[in-house]
Amino acid sequence: MSLKPQDLQEQTEGKSLYSYQKGAIDKIFKCFEEAPEDFHLLYQLPTGGGKTVIFSEIVRQYLKHHNKRVLIMTHRIELCKQTSKMLNEFGVTNKIVDSKADLSDQDNYNCFVAMVETLNNRLNDDQLDISDIGLVIIDEAHYNSFTKLFKFFEKSFVLGVTATPLSSNINLPMKDNYNELIVGETIQSLIENEFLARAEVYSYNVGLTSLIVGANGDYTVKSSEDLYTNTDMLTKLVQAYEERCKGKKTLIFNNGINTSLHVYDTFRQAGYPVAHLDNNNTKKERKAILKWFKETPDAILTSVSILTTGFDEPTVDCIVLNRATKSLTLYYQMIGRGSRILKNKNKFTVIDLGNNLHRFGPWGSDLDWHRIFRSPNYYLDGIISDEDIETNFRYEMPDELREQFSKSKEVYFDINKTYIASVRNGESSKVVLERSIAHHAKICTENSEDLWDALALAKLLGEDISYRIGRYTKCISKSTYNFVDWLKDDYKKKLNAYLRSNFDKIFEDINGFPPEE
Repeated sequence: MSLKPQDLQEQTEGKSLYSYQKGAIDKIFKCFEEAPEDFHLLYQLPTGGGKTVIFSEIVRQYLKHHNKRVLIMTHRIELCKQTSKMLNEFGVTNKIVDSKADLSDQDNYNCFVAMVETLNNRLNDDQLDISDIGLVIIDEAHYNSFTKLFKFFEKSFVLGVTATPLSSNINLPMKDNYNELIVGETIQSLIENEFLARAEVYSYNVGLTSLIVGANGDYTVKSSEDLYTNTDMLTKLVQAYEERCKGKKTLIFNNGINTSLHVYDTFRQAGYPVAHLDNNNTKKERKAILKWFKETPDAILTSVSILTTGFDEPTVDCIVLNRATKSLTLYYQMIGRGSRILKNKNKFTVIDLGNNLHRFGPWGSDLDWHRIFRSPNYYLDGIISDEDIETNFRYEMPDELREQFSKSKEVYFDINKTYIASVRNGESSKVVLERSIAHHAKICTENSEDLWDALALAKLLGEDISYRIGRYTKCISKSTYNFVDWLKDDYKKKLNAYLRSNFDKIFEDINGFPPEE
């Protein structure tokens, strides 16, 4: 019988383990006993599955049966403190090796928890005795900052743990540093057995072709900020929030501090309870902001990547990806912040404003981690490009806007199909926009009683117009920013002029009688 979430607190306090956690520990120790002493093992388990619980129990059992010491490495101070606390709860006395640590009493400890950069400095200065370290555990092992320390532990068993066994650096695959991968429970299994909440993902189509990929393989902060700080994207963000997350505790992830500050200002001006957090905040400010976020039911917290790891707030009910990423790991980390389950929470909402769902597939989909581990390039090369994603977009009016056009059976207009037909007929490409304008005029008229109603509806079509212009410029292979902007403005002017000249005729064709004077 599966343990239910209502048992979680009691089980955690008693340090009992779930069956899948026990199974993982058995597999890891079996490998430990059979493999050479310098073996490197990687263990994968989704965010929320209890990786820290598992390796804390491994440490406890290891120290009980082996006359050697243990070292745990993390890449952030928050993770150091959380790990140390969990070890204490398992009865494992440990020492944190940070920049302020006094190591004069190191002989009194069998377990150390260290920040990777601090440890590197201490080891290079011979300040920490590692001669009898038998087990090294690396948390968030997909980060490559740890690999420079492997040379110090050539006779130690290394256990890396991660939710995504895909290196943060495409040039340094994890298979080069680990001999074997053990895959734990899937996200789907953890959801079905009520250990994780189910994600309800709403993806809003976003044009990303202006984004630039940097040396690290992900989109640059500069190009992301140029896109996500513009008025259209900020408006889309607020609309998406109001459609899906209004009144829910919401965590917004951005790629850049400036974007997060724009988001903060936008929501604050709209009257919503919002706070901004980045790595420039002091510890005191960070503590106060997170306390406010925890205690405020409808709080909105906008941040950069600072809360992707080492942050656990189970009451988060909505995750907003206000950014695009090429990193599968980051995609899973961001969504995972909302996956903690509570008595009154078995699902959470995700708003995707970076086409990430189209790029990576649903959070919790059945990924072949062994294949990704062995052949990361095969997986990375198979990720669909932004241009291909956008080619398959079909604009869908938001529900609230669609209600304004409820008398129209179909509001979609296929620019690509119309363009191909015009080419085959030997017509100028200009007829594509002329027919699009006529279609817009028709649906505006269908849902209006007079010209002024129709002109008011036309003003609401900005997003659809942008979509159609984007499709058109791809068809004609001409898409400089100035040309696209000019084309959008020209389209709106021509739509208004078309309505003014043709409203009465269109109205009568639709209704069988002229509009009232």
